[in-house]
Amino acid sequence: MRVLSMTGFASLSGVVAGGRTLTLMVKSVNHRHLDLQVRVPMGLDSLEPGMRRAVRAAVRRGHVELTCVLEKESQTLAVEWNEGLVAAHLAAFRRAAERFAVKQEPDLNGILRMPGVMSSSSVAMDVGEMEAPALAAVEQLLERFNAARAVEGASLADELRAGMERLEALTAEARELRVGVAAAEFAKLKGRLRALLEGEGISEERMLAEAALLATRSDVEEELIRFRTHVERFRELLDGGGELGRPLDFLLQEMNREANTLLSKTGASSGDGGLRLTEVGLQMKVELERAREQVQNLE
Repeated sequence: MRVLSMTGFASLSGVVAGGRTLTLMVKSVNHRHLDLQVRVPMGLDSLEPGMRRAVRAAVRRGHVELTCVLEKESQTLAVEWNEGLVAAHLAAFRRAAERFAVKQEPDLNGILRMPGVMSSSSVAMDVGEMEAPALAAVEQLLERFNAARAVEGASLADELRAGMERLEALTAEARELRVGVAAAEFAKLKGRLRALLEGEGISEERMLAEAALLATRSDVEEELIRFRTHVERFRELLDGGGELGRPLDFLLQEMNREANTLLSKTGASSGDGGLRLTEVGLQMKVELERAREQVQNLE
């Protein structure tokens, strides 16, 4: 399945339906759910339900606007003449000619120009004949629309995969750093315990508490394992395609939670290794925020 962006645009013009010409346009921007607006010309309201069904079948999320425009140049006029009124004008002309002994034929062109003699009206639309071709055109429009969204979605997916590679590299570096940081913290603990032992009133419980505190604070192996697992799952979802926005956003939240825990555990670590481990955690959060911005654009 394809990875689709929530932003896109497509148009289709010159659609002939029921003797009229239509132009169709669809565009979308980000939205948490499917927020659909369909605009059709007055008199074509019966086409709206079918258009809505077509969009809902093709789009899962986003603020989507589908617009149908009836082109003015496609309108056909019916011209009628008032036979009774023309006959009355001709009869009146002949009576006047006879009364005043004027030998002249009536000017039909002039009579037809008289007010009320000629009338024009738009040919009534047969909405029933328009429905099938109009809905077929909507299907074609949505295919173009999704093709455009797939192009952007593929680009976003490539960027997200590159971000996951960077996060994986940072995770590997953090796993290497934690060994040295743990050794440094253990040496610090030994010095602290030695100082405590030289004092008065030190208890075994106090020493055990100090050791437990160090183990909890400095060991980030579990966080890094979970983080790497989330990265692998993120890639699997990208490769599978489909509706990805929400599950990928959830995974990023979980990864951000692990990065926060890593920073809280290693923030007090000393030495070059400790400082670098903190930098790695901060870089993870930067990558996660960048990925989150990109995920917000996915359906």
